[in-house]
Amino acid sequence: MTAPGEEIHDSPTPWVADHIRAYLETDGAQGHLYRGWPTLLLTTRGRRSGRLRRTALIYGRDEDRYLLVASNAGAVQPPTWYLNLTAHPQVAVQLGADTFTAQARTATPQEKPPLWARMASIFPLYDSYQAASDREIPVVILAPVTPDPTPHP
Repeated sequence: MTAPGEEIHDSPTPWVADHIRAYLETDGAQGHLYRGWPTLLLTTRGRRSGRLRRTALIYGRDEDRYLLVASNAGAVQPPTWYLNLTAHPQVAVQLGADTFTAQARTATPQEKPPLWARMASIFPLYDSYQAASDREIPVVILAPVTPDPTPHP
C-alpha cells in the first residue's frame, strides 16, 4: 500500500485534520471515540494524483471485517475516499495504535441491508442522509489482509 517514507496527505477539512492529528499523536486514545462514535483512520491512494490520502471515519464491525458508509452527508457525489478506494482497493487502516492493510469493496445489494442496519444503529443520521439523497449510499467492507493483532469492540 505505501512505500517507506511516502508522504501521507491528511484531509484538508480543518476539523477532520485536527481529529487525525489527535488520533495519531495518542495512538487513538484521543480520537478513536469521536463524540461517542468509533472511528478509524483510512488511507487511500488518490485515483488521479496517486498520492496517499488519509481521513477519519466512523466504522462498524462484521465479524473480522470493518464497515464504512460512503455517505458524504447525503451529497450528490460520493466522498473522495470512496472514489479512491474503488480505483485502488488496497487501503491502510489505523485502529487505535494498530495498523493493517485491508482490501476494500462495496457491499453487494444482497449483503447491504443488514450491514446498513448495523451502521445506522451506530450513526442514525445515515438513514436521514439516504432518505434525502437520490444516490444509493454504499456500505464499504474492509477485509484485513495483514493480521489485525487486537480484537476491538
